[in-house]
Amino acid sequence: MTLRGFEKLRFLYRFFANPERTYGSPETFIYICLKGTDSSECPPALLFHNPKRVCCMNLKKRSIVLLIACLAGAFSLSAQSVVEQWGRFEATLKGTRTGNPFLDTRLKATFTNGDTRVTVTGFYDGRSEYKIRFMPEKTGTWTYTTRSNMKALDAQTGTFTCVAAKSDNHGPVRVHNTYDFAYADGKPYYPFGTTMYAFVHPDSLREEQTLKTLASAPFNKIRICLFPKTYDYNNDEPRYYPFQKIEGVPLESDSVAVWDFSRFDTGFFRHLERRIDDLDRLGIECDLILFHPYDAGYFGFDRMSREADLHYVKYVVARLASFKNVWWSLANEYDFLRGKTMEDWIAVLETVAENDPSNHLLSCHNGKIYFENHHPLITHLSIQNEWVGRDFGRVSLIKDSYRKPLVLDEICYEGNFPARWGSLTGEELTSRFWQCCLVGAYATHGETFTNDDHIAWTEKGAILRGTSPARIAFLRRLIERTGPFRVIDNWNYMDTAVSESGQYLVYLGNAAPEEWEFSVPNRSRIPDGTRVKVEVIDTWNMTVTPAEGPFITKAKQYVIGTENNKKVKLPGRPYMALLLTVEK
Repeated sequence: MTLRGFEKLRFLYRFFANPERTYGSPETFIYICLKGTDSSECPPALLFHNPKRVCCMNLKKRSIVLLIACLAGAFSLSAQSVVEQWGRFEATLKGTRTGNPFLDTRLKATFTNGDTRVTVTGFYDGRSEYKIRFMPEKTGTWTYTTRSNMKALDAQTGTFTCVAAKSDNHGPVRVHNTYDFAYADGKPYYPFGTTMYAFVHPDSLREEQTLKTLASAPFNKIRICLFPKTYDYNNDEPRYYPFQKIEGVPLESDSVAVWDFSRFDTGFFRHLERRIDDLDRLGIECDLILFHPYDAGYFGFDRMSREADLHYVKYVVARLASFKNVWWSLANEYDFLRGKTMEDWIAVLETVAENDPSNHLLSCHNGKIYFENHHPLITHLSIQNEWVGRDFGRVSLIKDSYRKPLVLDEICYEGNFPARWGSLTGEELTSRFWQCCLVGAYATHGETFTNDDHIAWTEKGAILRGTSPARIAFLRRLIERTGPFRVIDNWNYMDTAVSESGQYLVYLGNAAPEEWEFSVPNRSRIPDGTRVKVEVIDTWNMTVTPAEGPFITKAKQYVIGTENNKKVKLPGRPYMALLLTVEK
């Protein structure tokens, strides 16, 4: 509330305490409340109105009228006074809704803290309310001033204090050290994601069940669609749509005129925001997919004009850029949206980046053709390729080609779906995760078990039925302990990598040897005579067993072995790994 608002409330108190004092008639009071003035500025016709009329009014009716009038003026702007670092500041301003407020009203605010200045775009949230949101990254006192073509919204000012983040708030995730990620406070972030396209479109009971499942699942990132889908096992009408419907036009497969693409359903977005906040409380990043091809004209969201696309994107970014756990994904399988050109996609990319003052992570997921991932606005790779995780070395080829963090967001799903992309075993999907992590890349889970009483997790969530999540959790714990791995020799030894902490990982994949002779590439430069601890990891049974030593290193022509060519006994099962730690 502004200072003027407090003065109005004080005036209200004084009026009710003694209404026949110098304040004259109710008309005088209402004029003061709405105009933000005092009695000295009132028109004489009101100021000298017969004060005895005050006593003639019905007290109850008078109180209601005066209270509404006062509050209408007092709360023309409301905002927090204290915001946590990387939290969300929000100011709500009362305006009008004449014309199309989504198109006609322009609102921005500039925030200043010392020599730091950030300008954000406001948005219309229905009910004649306009909002400004901002994620402060710097502690201290921030001041702000609004600019708008609507008089009621223009030149509004205020301040708030940004305090240090709490221990569980690490800020947004950013790119770190070329190939990795970290939170804004420097804490490493290793994405172990899952996919749930229609998370915000089913009924609330399913959404709550999904959140309950996620609370004990290993996933710290989720990919969700903003637009609803019409697809196999996902043909139910959603509760909310992002756009307002044109009254009187039925929803038919051959009609896209049912929607007013210039007007948004603010109820849909408020629901989406609640769910993004729910994910944040669970420590889960929300990779928000802006477009997808799973429509075929049924809703028509895949066939909007470029003008409508950019209008939509600007509104989404204005609403959500202040959410610290949001990532932007331009599309899922962007190249299957046949009506959009690369020029269209670059326009969307640039619009997202230009309107996001918080610089969230930004990618574009592919179908058959990779996006323009060398573009400087693309922060990391979001890749679909079912082959790269099947064998050694393939993941590295993509990662080294772009020199950006690589997330294999689609490497097929565990499930019983008839299509090849949805019929992996738990062992196969788990192995692909290990292949990705071996070279310092990351993978995303998906699950497509379907039957009469169950809709696939990847479509609408609820419960997990696969065997891979527990094994992914086991791998995540290892990576969080060792840090990311890098392959030591890209030419000949793609099964061996070293971590930031100096530990070596050897992954044997589908092979099932009964013994392993100690050897690492000589590029590891381990001095002769070094004692090394070897642990055998059963990635499927989730066990770690120390190997019988000692292992004392000795350099050979291309590898570093041991003095006595010592071997490690293995159980003869696939999906085994070895973790080597230099003892000091």
